[in-house]
Amino acid sequence: MAADATFVFAAINGIAAILALAMAVRLATLQGVLRPVFRAAGLAFAISGAGAAVFAILGPQHFASGAVQSIAYLAWLWTLHRLFASDERDKNVRPIRPVVFALVFVEAMQMALLGAALQSFGLDHARQALGGFAVLFRLLFCVGALVLVHNLYAGAVQQVRTSLRWPAAALATIWLYDLNLYTLAYVNGSAPQILLGLRGGALVLAALFFAIGLHGDQRDLRLRPSRSFAFQSFSLVLIGIYLAMMLLLARGAALFGGEFAAWLQGALVLVAALVAIVALPSKRIRGWLRVTISKHLFQHRFDYRAEWMRFTDTIGRAGPQAAPLHERAVQAVADITDSPGGLLLTPHEEGGLALDARWQWPDIEVPPLAMNGDGTRFFEQSQFILDLDDLRGDRVEGIPQSAHPAWLKGNERAWALVPLLHYERLVAIVVLARPAVGRRLDWEDFDLLRIVGRQLASYLAEQSSQDALGEAQRFDEFNRRIAFVMHDIKNLASQLSLLAGNAEKHADNPEFRKDMLLTLRNSTDKLQSLLSRLGRYGAQGIRETSEVALDELVERIIAQYAGRHPVIGIDRPACKVVADAEALEQALLHLVQNAVEASEPNSPVFVDLRKDSTTASIEIIDSGAGMSPEFIRTRLFRPFHSSKAGGFGIGAFEAREMIRSMGGRLDLESREGVGTRFQLRLPLVEVASLFRSLHGRPALPGDSNDKVA
Repeated sequence: MAADATFVFAAINGIAAILALAMAVRLATLQGVLRPVFRAAGLAFAISGAGAAVFAILGPQHFASGAVQSIAYLAWLWTLHRLFASDERDKNVRPIRPVVFALVFVEAMQMALLGAALQSFGLDHARQALGGFAVLFRLLFCVGALVLVHNLYAGAVQQVRTSLRWPAAALATIWLYDLNLYTLAYVNGSAPQILLGLRGGALVLAALFFAIGLHGDQRDLRLRPSRSFAFQSFSLVLIGIYLAMMLLLARGAALFGGEFAAWLQGALVLVAALVAIVALPSKRIRGWLRVTISKHLFQHRFDYRAEWMRFTDTIGRAGPQAAPLHERAVQAVADITDSPGGLLLTPHEEGGLALDARWQWPDIEVPPLAMNGDGTRFFEQSQFILDLDDLRGDRVEGIPQSAHPAWLKGNERAWALVPLLHYERLVAIVVLARPAVGRRLDWEDFDLLRIVGRQLASYLAEQSSQDALGEAQRFDEFNRRIAFVMHDIKNLASQLSLLAGNAEKHADNPEFRKDMLLTLRNSTDKLQSLLSRLGRYGAQGIRETSEVALDELVERIIAQYAGRHPVIGIDRPACKVVADAEALEQALLHLVQNAVEASEPNSPVFVDLRKDSTTASIEIIDSGAGMSPEFIRTRLFRPFHSSKAGGFGIGAFEAREMIRSMGGRLDLESREGVGTRFQLRLPLVEVASLFRSLHGRPALPGDSNDKVA
C-alpha cells in the first residue's frame, strides 16, 4: 500500500514538473506589453517544476525540496508584484510594497530555519522545534500572499478583471493548498503524507489556469488604488476566520485517528479550497462585503475624494473611443451606488420624458413617452430621489402615480430614480438598475446623489446650450444662402418673363414663336414653383388646407413603389383629415423612402392606416438596422445633419414640422437591430373644426396639457 502510494505521488509530481516546464517555455516565447509578467511567471513555473522533480526523486523531507520550494515562493511573489506593477504603473501599488518586503523576510527566515535544522547535529528535539517554526513561517507567508492576491483581483477595474481572473486563480491555488497543508501540519505536528504527495496537483491546476488565461483576452492591466489599504486588507480577517475553521475541522478529524483521519483531512482541504476559489471572485459576495464593511467600520460609507475623482474622470473622458456624454452621465451616477446599468430620461418635445441613453441595460423595454408631464413636474418641484423598493414596500407616501409609471415599477431590476436639476429646472432623470447586493438608500446616498445630480445637470445643460447655439448659427447660415438663392432665381424668372414678352412681339416665324414660347413658359413655371417651395421654409408654413382622403393617399404612395421595393398596406379604412395635400404627401413619401433605404432589398415596409373616434394614424414600419437613442436625439430631427452624401439633412425635420403645422404629431420608436416605427397622427375632419375653434388651429386631441412652451 505504501509503495503504491509513493509511486502515485511520484507520478503526480513528475507530471506537474513536465507541465510546469512546458508552461515556462511557452511563457518565455510570448511578446507584448505584458512580457515582464510572462517572464516572471515563466521563471516561477521553471523553479516550481524543478521543485516537483526534486520532490519526486528525493522525497519531501530532503533539504533540497524545501530549498527549491522557498525559491519558488519568492519567484511566485515576484510574479504577483509584476502583475500589480504591469505597464510601469508602480505608483499605483506603493501600499503593497511593505507587505512584499515582509513576505521576502519571512521566506528568508524560513530558509535560515531549514539550514539550522540541517545543522542540528542529530538532536531530534531541536529539529522538531525548528520544524515547528518553519511551518509557522510558511503559514504566515501563505496568509500574506493570499491577501495580495485578493487585493490584485478586487482592486482591478471591472473591465480588466477577466484578464486577471486566471493568473489570480493560479496563484491562489498554490498558496491556498499550502495554507491548508501547513495548517494541518501545525495542528498535528507533522504534515499529512497524502497532502504532501498530492501537492503537485496544485501546480498542475495552476499551469492549467495560466494556459486558459493565455487563450483569453490579454488586455493591458490597468489597476486603480482601492478606497484604502485597510479596506482591501479586511480580507486578512476573513482568511484568519477561514484558518480557524480549518484548525477546528482538523482537530475534529484527528479524533477519528488512523488512516481514515488522513483521508478525511484531505477531503476537507479539497472542499475548502473549492469553496474559497468559487466564493472569492463572486460579485455578490464582494458587494455584500463592501456594504458590510462600509456600514460597520467606517464613519461614512463613501470616500468622497475617491468618488469625486472617479466622477470627474468619467465625465471628462474624451477621445474617439469615449462613450457619448449622456451615457457617461448615467455611468457616473451608477458607479456611486454600484449599479450595473441605468437609463437617462430627458424632456420630450411634446411634453414629459423620453428615453435618451442607455448604459449597460439593453433589455428593458421603454415606451416612447417614458413619463408624462405630471410626473416630470413632481420631480422638478420636489427634487425627490425615489427608491422604488420603498415604493413597492409601501414605505413612502405622497408619490403620484405619474412619477412611477407601470413599465418602471413593474420591472424588478429598476431600483432608483435620481432627478438632475439645473437652476430648479429638470434637465433629466437617471434610472438606476438594482446592484448585485440590494440595500436601502439612506441620507448619505441622497446627499451625494443630489450633489452629483446638480453637477451633471450643469454639464448636460451646457451641452444643450452649445448644441442650440450651433444649430442657430447653422440656421442663420442656411437662411443667408437661401436668401441669395431666392434673389438670384427671382431675377432670372423676371428676365425670362421679359424675354417671353419680347418674343411675342417679334413672332414672325411661326415655328420659332411656338418653340420659344413653349420653352420660356415652361422654364418660368418651374422657377416660380421652386420659389413657392422655398418660401414654405419661412414663417408662413403650410399654405392651404383641405379635406384629404388618407386611404387614397396611402394607396397612391404604395403604388409608386410597385416593382421597386415591397411596400405593403396592412389596413386602409376610409377616413379624411384636414391637411395640405401636397405637403402631407411629401412628408409621407419621405418617411416611406427612409424606411425603404433602411431595409434590405427584399425586406418589406409596412404602411398601416388606422382611425379611432378622433384621430387617424399612419404607421410606417421597417425591420432595418434601427437607430440608437443618441442618434435620434442628436441627429435625426436636427437640420443639416445628413447621413447621405450631398444631403441637406432637413428631410426628417421638414416632415415633422409640416405635420405639426397641420395640427398633427409624429412619433418614433426604434431599436437597434430590430427596426423602426414612425407613427403620424392627424385629427379627423369631423373634429378638426372643433379644435380649430378651441385653439385657433387644428390640434391633436389630448396634447394640450403636455405641450412644452
